[in-house]
Amino acid sequence: MITAIVLIHAESDRIPETAQELADIDGVGEVYSCAGDVDLIAIVKVCDHEEIATVVTGRINKTKGVLRTDTHIAFKSYSSADVEAGFSIGE
Repeated sequence: MITAIVLIHAESDRIPETAQELADIDGVGEVYSCAGDVDLIAIVKVCDHEEIATVVTGRINKTKGVLRTDTHIAFKSYSSADVEAGFSIGE
C-alpha cells in the first residue's frame, strides 16, 4: 500500500463542500480541514504509483474548489504502537 499526503489549496467559500467531495473519491481515506498554509489535507492510500496519478491528477485536481495541490509520498509510517513494539522484549 502506498500512502500519499496531498496538501490542497481551495476556494475559501467552498472548503466544506470540496472536502466532502474529496472524501468521496475512491483511494482517499481521510480529508482534514486545517489552519496554516493549506486549506485541506487528503490522505490517499492506493496499491501503486499509477493509482496516485489517477487519484491526484485525475480526480482531486479536477474537483470543484481545488486551486492547487502539493503531493508527498510517504516512505514509512510510524505510530506509538510501532515504537512500543520496537522496544518490547516480549514474554
